[in-house]
Amino acid sequence: MRNKISVLLVDDHALVRRGFRRILEDESDISVAGEASTGEEAVQLAHELKPRVIIMDCALPGINGLQATRRILKDSPETLILMLSMHPEETWVHQALEAGARGYILKNAVDLELGTAIRRVAAGEKVLDSQLDRPSALKGERSAGLTHRELEILQMIVDGKSNKEIAAALDLSANTVAVHRANMMDALGIHKTAELVVYAIRNGLVNIP
Repeated sequence: MRNKISVLLVDDHALVRRGFRRILEDESDISVAGEASTGEEAVQLAHELKPRVIIMDCALPGINGLQATRRILKDSPETLILMLSMHPEETWVHQALEAGARGYILKNAVDLELGTAIRRVAAGEKVLDSQLDRPSALKGERSAGLTHRELEILQMIVDGKSNKEIAAALDLSANTVAVHRANMMDALGIHKTAELVVYAIRNGLVNIP
């Protein structure tokens, strides 16, 4: 067991975790150290179990996979995180890598080689799903993705907060918030706030209460 790659499985669906566990049980050099169904639980188990690799679902109840990744790496920077998602959009991929993930693969990939991806990440490689090379689904989306500040503001917009309320919460001027909002809409080719909210929800960029 000492030479095996220890893995923590994080997904809010028990059937998905069970499926991943069964896949990994056939890998002689990989062992599943534990499972988590929420971001908070992932942070706690990562601290307790110290797994070598964490398979992290992007969309989690409570704190999402990106937030959990940042918290885990702040506590244990040597941990390697492989992000799994249903979303191939550049913005989400960029934010995952910016948060510190060492890989990003799609959960619905027909040829998902989980064991191979884990070994590559453990060996120090960066792993990106081949399907991510496709052009963005939304014309005009910038390849760099939204910044961390823009995602913070986007979350508050989805929560129904006004520019004034967002400014107060983030210690910014209302004008700065308005500029951020305009920049996001321009970057994503969106012209109405309602469209921005729909896009954010559909692409998993925000948490839904």
